[in-house]
Amino acid sequence: MNRRKFLAVVTGGVAVASGVTQVALPACASESAAGRPDEQIGVLVDTTTCIGCRKCEYACARANRPEGVSVKQFDDMSVLDTPRRMTAGTLTVVNRYVNPADAARPIYVKVQCMHCLRPCCVSACIVGALHRESNGSVSYDASKCIGCRYCMLACPFEVPTYEYNNVFTPVVSKCTFCYDTMQARGEPPACVQMCPPNCFTFAKRSELIALAHAKIEAAPDVYYDRVYGETEVGGTSWLYLTSRPATELGLLDLPDKPTPQLTETLQHGIFKYGIPPLLLYGLLGIVMKVSAAEEETDASKESVQ
Repeated sequence: MNRRKFLAVVTGGVAVASGVTQVALPACASESAAGRPDEQIGVLVDTTTCIGCRKCEYACARANRPEGVSVKQFDDMSVLDTPRRMTAGTLTVVNRYVNPADAARPIYVKVQCMHCLRPCCVSACIVGALHRESNGSVSYDASKCIGCRYCMLACPFEVPTYEYNNVFTPVVSKCTFCYDTMQARGEPPACVQMCPPNCFTFAKRSELIALAHAKIEAAPDVYYDRVYGETEVGGTSWLYLTSRPATELGLLDLPDKPTPQLTETLQHGIFKYGIPPLLLYGLLGIVMKVSAAEEETDASKESVQ
């Protein structure tokens, strides 16, 4: 391939990419700012009362992929010997940590999608497959997904997973807060309903934050003085009360500033003034001039010969 053909191919690729980006990015990025965060729903997890029974894992599996799911599958507590992360078939997991204050009573922490108030996955998705609903749930539409997996790279909590073993119809997997199932019927998520010790509280986020701080004030010897998820990456719908620093219990140390705040400002600024089309047309003009010059050179060489 000579330089002329190479430039033509590259320009064609840029044109396609530019067309997709112009249509998709501003629309899906704007979803992350929808609604009134403090009036949206959330869950407060009191890790000091969790007993590690894994019933929330069972409830989640039964609600999302009921085929062949049995409660006995979740009786094996040996899986807690090693920290786990979510997989394409497991949307939530419970991990066990040593309790320095009482070795006989381990600390258990459930993890899942945090349903951020400013979700990076929604901002990163170029086709709008991920969407922040009016109640705060971050839902997923597999019919729109193109498998780019940008959401996996963007998520600060490292939550979304991918069906790598599914050759023909792979999808991204993550907790959707039971938005289309339980919540559609006016019920709390499956994991919240199932929890035997009731360590989950499902309510408006503003109410949960007030409750969490009230618990900390009432029992400062029980709770660590911080509500995890209140401010991390702009705030999340899942909030945690812990007896130790959250970072010692598998929860990541993240800044308060939401990541999409920077990327969306850049995206909107660029697309607002039509910069991508201008760059594309400028590149096309350069390619045309180079091609014309090379054709004249080739014609001159042929005439000499």
